[in-house]
Amino acid sequence: MEVSIIAIGDELLIGQVTDTNSGWIARHLNPLGWSVRSVKVIGDDSEEIFRAIDDAFAQTDIVLTTGGLGPTKDDITKPTLCRYFGGALVHSPEVEQNVLEVLEKRHLKINTLTAAQAMVPSSCRVIQNKVGTAPIMWFEKNGKVLVSMPGVPFETEQMMEREVIPQLIKRFVTDEHIEHHTFVVIDYMESRLAMTLDDFEKQIPPFIHLAYLPKPGVIRLRLSGKHHDASVLHDEMERLSILLKQTLGNAIVACDDKPLAAIVGDMLRDRGMTLSTAESCTGGNVAHAITAIAGSSDYFTGSVVAYSNTVKHEVLGVSDDVLATHGAVSEPTVEAMAKGVAQLMHTDCAIATSGIAGPGGGTPDKPVGTVWVAIKCGDRIECECYHLPGTRDRVIDRTTNNVLCRLIKMLRDISPAS
Repeated sequence: MEVSIIAIGDELLIGQVTDTNSGWIARHLNPLGWSVRSVKVIGDDSEEIFRAIDDAFAQTDIVLTTGGLGPTKDDITKPTLCRYFGGALVHSPEVEQNVLEVLEKRHLKINTLTAAQAMVPSSCRVIQNKVGTAPIMWFEKNGKVLVSMPGVPFETEQMMEREVIPQLIKRFVTDEHIEHHTFVVIDYMESRLAMTLDDFEKQIPPFIHLAYLPKPGVIRLRLSGKHHDASVLHDEMERLSILLKQTLGNAIVACDDKPLAAIVGDMLRDRGMTLSTAESCTGGNVAHAITAIAGSSDYFTGSVVAYSNTVKHEVLGVSDDVLATHGAVSEPTVEAMAKGVAQLMHTDCAIATSGIAGPGGGTPDKPVGTVWVAIKCGDRIECECYHLPGTRDRVIDRTTNNVLCRLIKMLRDISPAS
């Protein structure tokens, strides 16, 4: 099943707001075997919206729109949908009650603008938005469906999962079976990984597809299969999964779609070990990645963002001699930072980072992108220097992924607790 997405809003076209809804929708439809045929971003213009719907229905039976449903005058999606599907805007007591309940939870009172959200096209079926004031509207025409949703990502995500996706599955029944297997791979560049898997890919049947999903320092491999016979599909997916593991060995660090920080967390928990971080150039990004995982308090104690040399010395115990002789971006400094934060936080493991993320601050000896890291795991400590290209954000993200990958490899040498 193919889907078209239309993202509506002038703010999207001028770059004031980024369209994250379309990517989220695509990622959550894909496991169902549904694919996004097209994504179109348009402004708050009635004629543009009308034409975009026409074009989308010419390609697919399902159209999902986001945005243009606010209470202000520039949001003209509802009147346009009335014009396209027929009917008129009518007051819905059910929507008004839902708006009152949502506002009450936020300790807000209804005003004339939010009250206008209760006006909906008579040609639609309303799906009550339990996390926002703009109703979800379901339209059908000539066997095709358009679902109009808010532009607020949290609302779209929540209502897609709770209501829209289940109702679409029920409305568009298919006899095809879908199966996905995802593998997290480290220590490979995408080109070298593709070369390594050349023989493997030759063994993939036409009804299964291998996708490469690279991020800085890590690549996810996703096997996606679609077949009318579930047993045939399952057996073939299992065969290929086993073959892939044999081909890549320890480069595969997870056999499901997990963030590196979640993999680290599982390994620490299994070993009964704890972790802290001392961060300079990454500014707490490593700690953020770790604490973004639910349950990280089981193994993560805290972090010191030691951006200045004063904090490195006074809080983490890096000696003035080390800083004066070798500088903040050096092996002796990050080693001392890792030892210092482990002692300070009473943890078994520690990560330390210090570098020049840019765009300024580089020197001929230590250009922008130079990053020293130290990873302490038990009594063992390893240091490494990276020379990372790209923007400041990319250097920080790549460093974060690199230290998590390195900690994963060090934890592999420690047996889980019995």
